[in-house]
Amino acid sequence: MGLSTVVRSLRVLEAVAEHQPVSVGELSKIFGLSESTMRRTLRALKVSGWLRADPLDATRWEIGAWVFGVRPTALRNTRLFPAARELMIRLRDAPDETVLLSVPDALNDMVVVDRVDCGHAVRPFHAIGDTSRQYATAPGRAVLAHLPVPEADGLVTGGLDDRGAPIATDAAELRAELRHIRDRGYAVDQNRHRPGVCAVAAPVLDHDGVPLAAVSVSVPEYRFGPVRLDALGQLVKDTGARITARHCN
Repeated sequence: MGLSTVVRSLRVLEAVAEHQPVSVGELSKIFGLSESTMRRTLRALKVSGWLRADPLDATRWEIGAWVFGVRPTALRNTRLFPAARELMIRLRDAPDETVLLSVPDALNDMVVVDRVDCGHAVRPFHAIGDTSRQYATAPGRAVLAHLPVPEADGLVTGGLDDRGAPIATDAAELRAELRHIRDRGYAVDQNRHRPGVCAVAAPVLDHDGVPLAAVSVSVPEYRFGPVRLDALGQLVKDTGARITARHCN
């Protein structure tokens, strides 16, 4: 192929993201390179944190955690952060609960890119860069529910696995829930993704109405209940709409 080392490494990184978990042999065929050359490239990307061996099969490769750590820093230079930050603080102050901003990535995961902590001594903790399967959380479902139907359906059909999520999900049930979320304007996770933690999330949309992020309130289960749900849902929905308006202006 005649690729320089740097260009080859970037191309390999892109290929792993597209085909993961992927073997050395499969990557060698994609690039027309020897397996020994491919192993050297993979090892270099592993040492730098960009790739890692699949926890379920050490002969296959997948994207590493460094990808998710870099993304929040890069996003701080976009219009999303200044549009969202002040409104996230206002949302935090209303119920005094932790507020998160999460974005979808190319791997059909959600990545936490910003957080405003509440004043309670007991509160859920979400590290910047934390990832979760899109269908498994309130922010992810808020995003899925507002994608164009064919795109959302493709993700639901092709993305329901247990990697990174402690719950199994039925595709038909998820489609019905996504329709309900779209009608209501926000998604709810009641102690489903993380034990003892509940969340309410709403989408942030771009100029074309496509979701580019989700804003959410994360609450310990003992401070969450049906009476509080409606109020939190409306607050989160309004905040998502306000961030959308600021981002699009």
